[in-house]
Amino acid sequence: MQAQESPGWHGTTILTVRKGGKVVIGGDGQVSIGQTIVKANAKKVRPLGKGEVIGGFAGATADAFTLFERLETKLEQYPGQLTRAAVELAKDWRTDRYLRRLEAMMIVADREVSLVLTGTGDVLEPEAGVMGIGSGGNYALAAARALFDGPLDAEQIVRRSLDIAADICVYTNRNVTIEALDAK
Repeated sequence: MQAQESPGWHGTTILTVRKGGKVVIGGDGQVSIGQTIVKANAKKVRPLGKGEVIGGFAGATADAFTLFERLETKLEQYPGQLTRAAVELAKDWRTDRYLRRLEAMMIVADREVSLVLTGTGDVLEPEAGVMGIGSGGNYALAAARALFDGPLDAEQIVRRSLDIAADICVYTNRNVTIEALDAK
């Protein structure tokens, strides 16, 4: 007899847009286990590094909070150097036995750079300042790319794109959290 797999945690859509002197990260609030919504108002986007960095996560919540704490520590070690802090976190994430088991992805941004961090050691700067992760990330990303050259500002693009993702992805809702920074 085969062991039953536990239902996977699904939940989230995180999107970043850098446009017109602003960088914005937004995320929905839904957390699901299998086909059941267990929380509709999770806050998966927050300020980091004394407010100089913003970040959002997709994946297991406890894992993401562990990674946020580790990133905060790296930001204290390398103040004002988000890329360096992210690379150091990615090295730890890939090589540390405990961290290697964490299942989450993160988007982080400061005034100069936006980055996607993964458990495989990737630290990626999104093309054209737009990136989505999570269950509905590709839907939000496609919408943001389509809206980018139009009249909407960065926050309006994030809000509209997350709304479009919620129309398509059953693991995405309209309970949105937004964080923004003025970009250089």
